[in-house]
Amino acid sequence: MWLSGSEWVCRFPASRRIDDLSEPFRDNVRRFVAALQAAHAVLSVADTLRPPERAYLMHYSFQIAREGLDPSAVEAMPGVDIQWVHTDREGNPDIAASRAAAAQMVRSYGIVCGPASISRHTEGRAIDMTITWENDLTIADADGAPFTVSILPRNGGGNADLHRIGACYGVIKLLSDPPHWSSDGH
Repeated sequence: MWLSGSEWVCRFPASRRIDDLSEPFRDNVRRFVAALQAAHAVLSVADTLRPPERAYLMHYSFQIAREGLDPSAVEAMPGVDIQWVHTDREGNPDIAASRAAAAQMVRSYGIVCGPASISRHTEGRAIDMTITWENDLTIADADGAPFTVSILPRNGGGNADLHRIGACYGVIKLLSDPPHWSSDGH
C-alpha cells in the first residue's frame, strides 16, 4: 500500500484525445471544435476519457479533503493500492495528515467541482477544455448559420452565448465547472 498524496496524480492518466470520446458525443465535439477553430478561438483540451481508477482517486481525495469524509470509510478499489489513512509515530490514525495528503491531491488534480466516481468523463461523454478569443467571435452554429458572440467574458467558462452555440452541437456547458462540457451538462 502506498500513502495518499500528490504522487498519485500522475498514475492512471486521463486522455486528452477527442477520438477517445464515445459516439455520438465524439462527433458533436469534433464539429463544435472545428467551428471554434474556424472562428479563430484558442482552445486547450485538458481531459476527455478518464480511467475509473483516476475518477476514484479524484472523487475520494475531494471527499476527504473538502467534504470531511473519514478516510477509513473509503472502500478499496481493485488495482489502486492506496492507503488513505495516514498514521502518527505510534501507528494511530492521523486524520489531519490524511486530509492534508488528500488536499495535495485535490490541488494537483486541479479539481474545482466535486468529481463523481462514475461520471461523464468515465463514460467518454465529457471534455474539459479552455476556450478563449479576442474581440467578437463569429462562429457557425450546428446548422452552419453564423452567430457573433459579442458579450463578455471572452472565454468558454463564462460566456452564455457560447454555451448556447455549444448546446446546439450537443456539447452542453456545466456552469459550475469552468472547463467542463458534456453530453448533458453534468
